[in-house]
Amino acid sequence: MSLFSFLGAIEIGLIFALVALGVYISFRLLRFPDLTVDGSFPLGGAVCAVMIQAGYSPYVATLGATLAGAAAGYITGWLNVRLRIMDLLASILMMIALFSVNLRIMGGPNIPLINDPTMFTLLQPEGLEDYWSRPMILLVIIIIAKFAADWFFSTERGLAIRATGSNARMARAQGINTGAMVLLGMAISNALVGLSGALFAQTQGGADISMGIGTIVIGLAAVIVGEAILPSRRLVYATLAAIIGAIVYRFFIAAALNSDFIGLKAQDLNLVTAVLVTLALVVPNLKRMLQHKRLPEAPKSL
Repeated sequence: MSLFSFLGAIEIGLIFALVALGVYISFRLLRFPDLTVDGSFPLGGAVCAVMIQAGYSPYVATLGATLAGAAAGYITGWLNVRLRIMDLLASILMMIALFSVNLRIMGGPNIPLINDPTMFTLLQPEGLEDYWSRPMILLVIIIIAKFAADWFFSTERGLAIRATGSNARMARAQGINTGAMVLLGMAISNALVGLSGALFAQTQGGADISMGIGTIVIGLAAVIVGEAILPSRRLVYATLAAIIGAIVYRFFIAAALNSDFIGLKAQDLNLVTAVLVTLALVVPNLKRMLQHKRLPEAPKSL
């Protein structure tokens, strides 16, 4: 793998680390199977691209994309909490609706940002190539997002969201408004995904209606791979594991697709993803089985 490909994998991995954090919040903390991600990711890219082309600052456009993602997550939660629609079905309905919404926002299947300013062109230090500066800028954003998530979910409101996901009945008995916590958690989760979509559009030179296909699979794969690498129930390590999982996942994808001797091509991306996630699920079980076999048998009581 060339240095350019390596840095490209790190860059995409850092962008999808935000998706992994969002999926971790909905999937692990709230226990909410959220497919809205496949729609809120391109929604963030679409809003950001349209606002930049309309003359807004890239910072304002990125903030607008983050808020749009939060609104999408809030509506999914509202369908579940207020209209009593099953969580998975509510997210599927929102994902389908967002496909049309994104087309409406963009006015077509894609919007180029080739000659428009982006956050990365504004923040790029002089004399430093963009393929070096983009991962550095993204790393700073990820560190801020990670510590902000760690701080928020250790506050009283964040603990209420975690309690809602762990045991909603017990949380209600403690006086927690579980419906409001689901709405807030879903908004935060998809805000991170919308932010990720905005950053992806700015690094890839535009937004496309198909850029969200398979985003939920990538997010889940990153969370599962991260948990296999760094198994821990502490939130600080769990969010770190999601970030590491996203980077490792993209690195292995890039390594596999750039290995000519294997013969894999771009169309094998989903196959590589399935194999990688399967290994991440199976290896911890194999390790546990081997550890149990190595343990000495307890002496029999007389």
